[in-house]
Amino acid sequence: MVTLLVPAALRAETSGAGRLDVGAAGTLRAVLDEVSTRWPRLARRIRDEQGELRRYVNVYVDGEDCRQTGGLDTAVRDRAEVQVIPSVAGG
Repeated sequence: MVTLLVPAALRAETSGAGRLDVGAAGTLRAVLDEVSTRWPRLARRIRDEQGELRRYVNVYVDGEDCRQTGGLDTAVRDRAEVQVIPSVAGG
């Protein structure tokens, strides 16, 4: 089981849940594929139409930026925490 941490800005897509239990593990791609099935609105906020991470969304696996550790092929162990952080813009 993997825990997906959802920031307040995206909780409308999860009926208010800040922590989601995801059964998939192995790679970040597998985790996000399950998210796509169970929470499709959230998934569309994280990945684009080609299935790639959106530019303005940062994803961390156990505190490590996935863009530095293999992107969607980043290893995700059982009981890992995956954190999604959308960029904030404005002034």
